[in-house]
Amino acid sequence: MSAGTGPLQPMKRTVTPVWRRKSVVILLPVIAALAVFGTTTQTWVHVHLAQGAVEQPDLSIAGNKVAVAVSALALVALAGSLAATIAGRIARVITSVIVLLSGLGIVAVVAAVLADPSAAAAGQVGAATGVVGQPSDAATTLFPVLAMIAAVVLCAGAVLLFAAGRGWKQRSKYDAGAGSGARPAEPADDIDSWDRLSRGDDPTD
Repeated sequence: MSAGTGPLQPMKRTVTPVWRRKSVVILLPVIAALAVFGTTTQTWVHVHLAQGAVEQPDLSIAGNKVAVAVSALALVALAGSLAATIAGRIARVITSVIVLLSGLGIVAVVAAVLADPSAAAAGQVGAATGVVGQPSDAATTLFPVLAMIAAVVLCAGAVLLFAAGRGWKQRSKYDAGAGSGARPAEPADDIDSWDRLSRGDDPTD
């Protein structure tokens, strides 16, 4: 060994912050979107109909009936979040924007239901009674509030996906420099391992 040459130092592995790990960043909007969708299967509005000549039973209206757009936007956000796991850098930015817009749309729709539940339930009241514009006394349950909270978390997850996702690298067996003989970087988490398997690479090599 020549003078001035010390022993080889072990390579230090960079620890990825939790907020930038793909598994965490992807799971946050996925769970939030599923939570929003789950609330739409529950009762959002209770309607007490005005008594007339014929007594009308009260109505309990689910979120997927009183706010159809919320269910659709939650599915869009879920699909966009899952697509980000295999998308390239540019596509990942696009999907994060789609998820964010979906979250904002959910917030807007839920806010309208909370502000005027009678107007939101008017269509279902008309279908149940056969009378358009039937007077009613409507009140929301806890579920639209939970949907609003989940939608805010979804928006935060989309922003995090946009910020952290731009730094994710596409890993493959060609990532190492040509002729360097270096092994490709180890996957940071389980989702990275799945990405490599989907490209035909063996993460255990």
